Amino acid sequence: MRKPVIAGNWKMFKTRSETSAFFDALIPQIQDIEHCDIVVAPPYTALTTAVEETEGTRVAVGAQNVHWEEQGAFTGEVSVKMLVDVGCTYTIIGHSERRQYFCETDETVEKKTRAAVAGGLKSIVCVGETLSERDSGQALDVVRRQVRDGLGRLTPSDLSHIIVAYEPVWAIGTGRTATPVIAAEMHAAIRKTFAEIYNEAAADALRILYGGSVKPDNIAALMKEEDIDGALVGGASLDPAAFAAIIKYP
Repeated sequence: MRKPVIAGNWKMFKTRSETSAFFDALIPQIQDIEHCDIVVAPPYTALTTAVEETEGTRVAVGAQNVHWEEQGAFTGEVSVKMLVDVGCTYTIIGHSERRQYFCETDETVEKKTRAAVAGGLKSIVCVGETLSERDSGQALDVVRRQVRDGLGRLTPSDLSHIIVAYEPVWAIGTGRTATPVIAAEMHAAIRKTFAEIYNEAAADALRILYGGSVKPDNIAALMKEEDIDGALVGGASLDPAAFAAIIKYP
């Protein structure tokens, strides 16, 4: 039985004081939640505040990105060791905005994932197609390639430290959401791809999240699908009431 994960990606929002206020409002609403794992990924500057605010709760803190090297002349980058040092237990890797705006590739996704696994961080690794790729019938090929080239050379044991997030790029921040059927079809295809690369047991144990305009009013329908194991939430995760409602979807 795969335990669901509800993860919030704040992107470039919230100062330290806003982070404190968010958790002051969120924690009382979800303190008794046990049906899912909860992750919040604030910006780097708010990580320490988030770790302090969530101490003793069931909320884990993750980063939105990580570099694959331990240290070095990489201005503006942050290593796995640094994230672990401030109390992070997760990191997001390969988000579509990182791919689109910062030239990240399947190759860098693989390097970052390997580094995260080796350094003790759990990774939420993102895959997904653009609108033009879906409209041209390439969605499945694109996502299968991202899985194979970004995650297909890991070891089966590495997969226990990885969560995959399917995020159709055309549904991120647009208000458009893949229907539960569309999302479920891609999730099943992702799981099948992992089974082909590794084995059925590893694929069956892998948690696959949906990301793309997830809101309180669509989370329940998405979570009814067998292969959808949770959500990577963007804009709605900035509002403690909305995020709490998503977490309490059952």
